[in-house]
Amino acid sequence: MRFFGENLSCVRGERLVFSGLDFAVEPGTALVLTGSNGSGKTSLLRVMAGLTRPTEGQLAWDDGPISDDPENHHRRLHFVGHLDALKPVLSVHENLDIWARLQGGIEKKIASALKKLMLEGFENIPGRYLSAGQRRRLSLARLAASDAPLWLLDEPTIALDAPSVAAVRSLIAEHRTNGGMAVIATNVDLGIADTTTLNLLDFTASNEDIWEGVT
Repeated sequence: MRFFGENLSCVRGERLVFSGLDFAVEPGTALVLTGSNGSGKTSLLRVMAGLTRPTEGQLAWDDGPISDDPENHHRRLHFVGHLDALKPVLSVHENLDIWARLQGGIEKKIASALKKLMLEGFENIPGRYLSAGQRRRLSLARLAASDAPLWLLDEPTIALDAPSVAAVRSLIAEHRTNGGMAVIATNVDLGIADTTTLNLLDFTASNEDIWEGVT
């Protein structure tokens, strides 16, 4: 099922971040968001996730606007942002178990996710003892620990070494092969084949473009 947005605009503070933006993501495809810092990549991902309301335009699946059933929209996606959002006192397995079961994950998928993100053997380690790369891999492991057709990924390879980047690339490829969709905000080439690029600079207003009366 296709996920798309039409004529989207977003205001942050009093600054028009982007406007007139259209996109569509089909099953099995990946959309890469590019643009310099401040161009609106993270803002667009938050809009796509339903965490921020667009100032104009609408988001929809083929079966209707997300505003008609926001809870169903949230069940259809995983959003991995800049922050790893793990609980430092909980173990690797406990952190992933909480994330996964909120999305209907089961133990078999949790174990598979730990293996795919090279976290086997770390299951009982508290989150506070993980390196930055291990924390990032744990955050990304939620993608494989429960099913969701749409993945929204904000700079997913931050703090990752080359083998870990390869693992993420493989994870995304497997997701797409199974009919999943990915939207990835990044300023580096992840080596992912057959992607569509959306440059946020094409929809970014100048710093002088202020909307009066917007709070």
